[in-house]
Amino acid sequence: MELYVLRHGIAQPREALCSMKDSDRALTKEGAQKMRRIAKGMKALGLSFDAILTSPFRRAKQTANIVAETLRLKKRMEIVAALAAGERTKSLIEALENFPKNVERILIVGHEPDLSCLVSRLVTGGPNLAVNFKKGALCKLTLNSIRHGRCAILEWLLAPGQLARIR
Repeated sequence: MELYVLRHGIAQPREALCSMKDSDRALTKEGAQKMRRIAKGMKALGLSFDAILTSPFRRAKQTANIVAETLRLKKRMEIVAALAAGERTKSLIEALENFPKNVERILIVGHEPDLSCLVSRLVTGGPNLAVNFKKGALCKLTLNSIRHGRCAILEWLLAPGQLARIR
């Protein structure tokens, strides 16, 4: 299985929330534009996914939508509660364990520090791998099977600027 991990794009700052809930923060205009360039880079790399799983938070759903539209995979997008900001890594791993075995390539779209914790857990078996997951960064993991512990190989981690420059 190939697991691709994408952090949502640049969103409205927390300070601008006022009465808005964190889950309602949207991508900024700049964030959406940059994510479109990132998605085009993903397309240029020839990436495709059997499933796109996203956090229910607005900024992550917008990020997943941009990628799904660019790659023409809108019907493969699914909201997964375990990807919401602050959810336990174990909950997400359990959700992935229950995914159909014929799904070979999954893209998940979520939040920090949750994504770094997930990558660390899958690659090292523990929480201490330092990963710099910038907004719009994409990581590829290869797994024989998924479980809560060391089960993955980190193939690559691309910064958003690198992805945006791929043509």
